[in-house]
Amino acid sequence: MYVYSLFKTASPRWGVSTRSRSVIGLAALLIAFPTSAQNQSDTPIKVQTTLVSVPVIVSDRAGRYISGLKLADFKLFQDRIEQRISIFDAEEEPLNIAFLLDTSRSTSQVLDDIKKDAGNFLKELRPRDRAMVVSFDYDVHLLRALTSDRKAVEQAIKGASIGERVGTALRDAVAEVIMRQFKRVEGRKAIILLTDGKDHGSRISEEELFDEATESGAMIYSVFFETGFLRRGGRFDRMPFPSRRGGWGRNRFPPDDRPRGDARRGQRVEIRNEEAEAFLTQLSEVSAGRFYSSKVSDLKETFKLIAEELRHQYRLGFYPDVSKADGQRHTLRVEVNAADAVVRARRSYQAASSANGS
Repeated sequence: MYVYSLFKTASPRWGVSTRSRSVIGLAALLIAFPTSAQNQSDTPIKVQTTLVSVPVIVSDRAGRYISGLKLADFKLFQDRIEQRISIFDAEEEPLNIAFLLDTSRSTSQVLDDIKKDAGNFLKELRPRDRAMVVSFDYDVHLLRALTSDRKAVEQAIKGASIGERVGTALRDAVAEVIMRQFKRVEGRKAIILLTDGKDHGSRISEEELFDEATESGAMIYSVFFETGFLRRGGRFDRMPFPSRRGGWGRNRFPPDDRPRGDARRGQRVEIRNEEAEAFLTQLSEVSAGRFYSSKVSDLKETFKLIAEELRHQYRLGFYPDVSKADGQRHTLRVEVNAADAVVRARRSYQAASSANGS
């Protein structure tokens, strides 16, 4: 292509003779194709820099999205060194939402609540928004591919059912969406994960998933459902056990009267729920999303806030210095010049390695 362009520029309309064009062409060939000895001894050096995209949510202390910010209001740091922001986007865009529904055996008594909450969030989507539905139990199931057909998504949510076998491939389900389903999807991307947070049988580890979630550009909003308690009188009651602060809270048996077996089981359930909460919280944080408990008094209002901030998120982008092409993970920090602003943004990225030319 390089030689062809040189021949094209030496055109007759510039008054160049045929013989002159031949001379120019020969010179072009000598320049573009050096001697074989030179080719064998000289290896071309390629320097390629990849844009790092940083989605940012800016809200006030009450969780309300702050709009109207300009490029000058943002500062972006890599490893504590300020970077030049090359891309700034604050335009409203359609959303791409993945609903991940936990249909494992442990959620059998809260599945109706999970589906109800997914349906409530679906109501916040607009005609141009797209959604997909994935359920997970012992395996991962794509119930509806990404579509703007609201009725099809609604039917997929309603049709989700408890798995036939024991298992909870929670981490694998999240990885499936961010590494495959969302891989080539541009624009605003988010995962609404409705689960009890207890994984059993996933292949991908927590740390690997955190790394993938950090890189994906898809914000993960986790809604946690407590499970594992006995059902009594048509409702769920906590098993009797002492509080972690050492006291005996409301609806708990006093130390001398509590059934010991129930107390030990209740403590195990409590610990598992706390571990699940911690995992979901970290998963949401590394992706710049948020963690919520299903016990929140008004999840409908919460879903409105999530949809609003997703639709208006800021997106920054910068080109790292070539010296950072070291294959290592580098920290990111975003600062915003706005009073009482709460900033949620991507906190790190995995640099390419110059050794493999990527």
